Amino acid sequence: MSEKFISAKVPETAEKRQYHIALKPGDVSNYVLLPGDPDRVEKIAKIWDEARFVAKHREYVTYTGKYRGAPISAVSTGIGGPATAIAVEELARIGANTFIRVGTTGAIREEIKCGDLIISVAALRRDGTTRQYISLEYPAVANYEVVLALIQACEELGYRYHVGITCSTDSFYVGQARPSFRGFWQSWMDNIIPDLQRANVLNFEMESSTIFTLANLFGLRAGSICAVFANRVTDEFKMVGELEACKAACEAVRILNEWDLEKKNRRKRYWFPKLEVHKR
Repeated sequence: MSEKFISAKVPETAEKRQYHIALKPGDVSNYVLLPGDPDRVEKIAKIWDEARFVAKHREYVTYTGKYRGAPISAVSTGIGGPATAIAVEELARIGANTFIRVGTTGAIREEIKCGDLIISVAALRRDGTTRQYISLEYPAVANYEVVLALIQACEELGYRYHVGITCSTDSFYVGQARPSFRGFWQSWMDNIIPDLQRANVLNFEMESSTIFTLANLFGLRAGSICAVFANRVTDEFKMVGELEACKAACEAVRILNEWDLEKKNRRKRYWFPKLEVHKR
């Protein structure tokens, strides 16, 4: 980008185009899907009824469009907390208020199969990024409306899914109990998976804790749905379920849009089951 930025402290242009994501107000919907992989953005956009490419800068690829009447956008975040935090920060500054991570994950429960979907209600903050924002006592929790919309989407689509707590790490290898280069290992790593299993944690991934923490700090909504590519108990690795996760996230946006319109019509701040019953 060759545009002039306001300052080093405020790295945006006069029209509020953001430095990293190269987007300005109006470029994205208030509902934004956040895949890590830039290639996944185009896969998501192909599901929509309308889609247009908006921008590509660094790891941030953006499409905006419509899905079953709902405005929707998708922006890739790259891998890990730091790049994800930048995306959430800058998207929030230009009007996004609902974020859904659409990712891949490794399960640590034997009963969770490759190709299943995991909807996270909360995440262990084993990342470094969120510590820059708030103390570790602050929870990384998903918004209940987003969680319910993802559950409803999976039910309507007939997908096999699990709901629970996720562990977000900054290390794909030793932080998730995988051997490092040349077998580097520390004794405390032996207990990573057993300890998490005893705590009823379902899976490893790398971005949900950042998205949840920042969304709550900013008064926004966030959720996460991931396709299981690996099972660490059975030692299986299959790249399956990605399209299903993408479709479920799009359906969740459609559902949230309907709920949000109903809340607005009835002047309610929160969605609750009887609100839908009354509408019918």
